[in-house]
Amino acid sequence: MSQEIEIEFKNLLTKDEYLKLKNTYTNHKMITQENHYFDTPFFHLKDMGSALRIREKSYGFQLTLKQPVKEGILETHQKLTPSEAKDMLENGGLIAGEVSDLLVKAGIPIQEIIHFGSLKTDRIEVPLGNNLLVLDHSKYLNKEDFEMEFEVKDRIEGESIFKKLLSNYKIPVRKTDNKIKRFYQEKIRQAT
Repeated sequence: MSQEIEIEFKNLLTKDEYLKLKNTYTNHKMITQENHYFDTPFFHLKDMGSALRIREKSYGFQLTLKQPVKEGILETHQKLTPSEAKDMLENGGLIAGEVSDLLVKAGIPIQEIIHFGSLKTDRIEVPLGNNLLVLDHSKYLNKEDFEMEFEVKDRIEGESIFKKLLSNYKIPVRKTDNKIKRFYQEKIRQAT
């Protein structure tokens, strides 16, 4: 198990803004990843402000629980074998380990956890000093969106740099929900 505090800033982009930034960072490799989202049918995790996903990359599968803390998001990571990931995706429930232990302590009925859907992202990561600029093109539920994330170590300094980046590229600040929230909002929109 590994844990880290994630402090990041996000901004949705238009396709043109995304392409302009992508063309600026052509020397950085694009990676593809897929997030598979989980919750109970009654959205226990969502109601706690938490999220649970399996992230699938070329090198394997990682289960991540995101929980809000005072200064950012606490991420708890647990590696999964391909068969463990397949079992969760096909049968629901939660593989035993550090993540399930945390959810049991939080009173979440882990036997009720089910897979709600997936979001695929083409990602470019650009180190900027101690921070990381991320350009994402995500596809989910017959929809696509473009996003800039800025992962930082220090909230105050990071916010200043992030706003300067937006200003330099003439990108307006936009209220931006995280990927899982955008995914759920689109799922609800399509169901109505």
